[in-house]
Amino acid sequence: MQCYQPDYPRPQFVRGKNSWEKLDGKWNFAFDDSDEGRSRKWYRSFPAGREITVPFTYEYPASGIGDQGRHDVVWYQRTVGLDKAQGKRILLHFEGSDYHTQVWVNGALAGEHSGGYARFSFDITDLARRGDNQITVRAADSFDTAQPRGKQRWRDGNFGCWYLQNTGIWKSVWIEQVPEVRIAGIKMTPALAGGILELEAELSHAGDDLVFEASVSFQGSTVNRITAPALKNRLSLTVDLRSTALCEWGIRPWSPEKPDLYDISFTLTRNGRLVDRVLSYFGMRDINIEGNAVLLNGGPLYQRLILDQGYWRESGISAPGEQALINDIDKILAAGYNGVRKHQKIEDERFLYWADVKGLLVWSEAAAAYEFSDTAVSNFTREWMEVVKQNYNHPSIITWTPFNESWGVPGIRTGRSQQLFTEAIYCLTKAYDPHRPVICNDGWEHTVSDIITLHDYEEKGEDLLHRYEKLDAILDNEVSHNKDRFAFAQGYGYGGQPVIISEFGGIAFSNRGEGWGYGNKVNSPEEYVKRFDTITTAIKKLDGVCGFCYTQVTDVQQEINGIMDMDRNFKVDPEILKEINTRKMGVMHQ
Repeated sequence: MQCYQPDYPRPQFVRGKNSWEKLDGKWNFAFDDSDEGRSRKWYRSFPAGREITVPFTYEYPASGIGDQGRHDVVWYQRTVGLDKAQGKRILLHFEGSDYHTQVWVNGALAGEHSGGYARFSFDITDLARRGDNQITVRAADSFDTAQPRGKQRWRDGNFGCWYLQNTGIWKSVWIEQVPEVRIAGIKMTPALAGGILELEAELSHAGDDLVFEASVSFQGSTVNRITAPALKNRLSLTVDLRSTALCEWGIRPWSPEKPDLYDISFTLTRNGRLVDRVLSYFGMRDINIEGNAVLLNGGPLYQRLILDQGYWRESGISAPGEQALINDIDKILAAGYNGVRKHQKIEDERFLYWADVKGLLVWSEAAAAYEFSDTAVSNFTREWMEVVKQNYNHPSIITWTPFNESWGVPGIRTGRSQQLFTEAIYCLTKAYDPHRPVICNDGWEHTVSDIITLHDYEEKGEDLLHRYEKLDAILDNEVSHNKDRFAFAQGYGYGGQPVIISEFGGIAFSNRGEGWGYGNKVNSPEEYVKRFDTITTAIKKLDGVCGFCYTQVTDVQQEINGIMDMDRNFKVDPEILKEINTRKMGVMHQ
């Protein structure tokens, strides 16, 4: 896209190449196990000694440290040269820091943020000076189960499907110089049926001398341009995109088969003089529920998803770099999947950019807390809504999944408070984004949910077929589908929604030592392919089921159930997997 800059951390809201600087790389670093750094004013005089490579956390080798021990408080410090341009504000962005982060600039507190997965920013203009500036960061994490943690363990030692934690900064840190009068944010909503793009622009200032403009193009050809006086800080505009010069139908829709994207630029002028310019892009697509089918752009969508936890051997949940994200997407597509369920993690936004560009569907899933309490409810709600707002504009995201397998709501089957909590999150998500499906409690014990998702790790295809001959009974809560787990929480029932088997497979196979997967371990590529074929084909044969999600993309630490190992080597030829995944089984099973 025209906005693309290699390694840019926020690829859907891009200013000029000279407006930003990445701060990844070597930082001074210190453990603070006795939590004395603030009382000793480390933000003014940092202890000498150790270095770390940001954005990798100390637990993993990529950081240069690789200490797997628990250190709940860590500090970072580095010097940044700044040129304070007149009329500019200086923003310091953190793409992700886990969990409670405080930032000082030149010894003065710039701000703080709680939450490990959402972006946050501080305006440091008034604290900065021309020349060298000291940026100091304190990150406090813990094994507290009231904070959304995803797959990060909350006890010493890995267990089950929970892995070594990541503490502190785990995504990019960067500086951006922006105009004082600027475009602060854009919300873009495609309305495919009407051929329009709905825009909501947030501006830092308003005035009768300011004019906002949006200009849309497709592959270099102008589609439309609209302007509006910036009389308010928030503007609502509509851009008509219908143009028979582009195609017979006037609109180029986005889909996995043809991920067409429009370029868009936003400008703010004052008395005809450019004040701010932001580049972005969007996709024209709609995702709807009609009866028991999911529709993409008005047509039935059979989802061939794979569970993607986004872990790397050397860096944990921190992507080694942009190319690593691109490689993962390419390999997922090569194996015949058309989407991912990004599991228990909010991925680097560069992943979403490339999913948009390459046509990979994404289910965006929250990182779970593991208790139900007032604190957990508050933590989760705040962070989840930050994430939804942050990633709303990406066309690849077609589903929001705030809850998984009753994690954080362990009593949801009968507990009214926990049921109401999931209803509240559903409604909050829908209030901000009424256009995407929302799944409330992926796997079982659903409350309100636009799609009913079931998890089943049966290793025999014939047993899967036999079990789901009773799909009506499962959906009526007459029988369980997963040990003692039922499709719905008490008081809720099936309303004709689409059904997807959103976790299955997990075949254990590795030549590199011990580990676990689901079912009996297979011992050869031939055994692997046979089981993969029988269970995947069985899922595709199920009447009333409109998609699946296979577990998983790669092995992760003690789990050896990926289609690739942790070094991203396929265990069997991906062409074999692709043939099985895409083999036609009927009209709805493409």
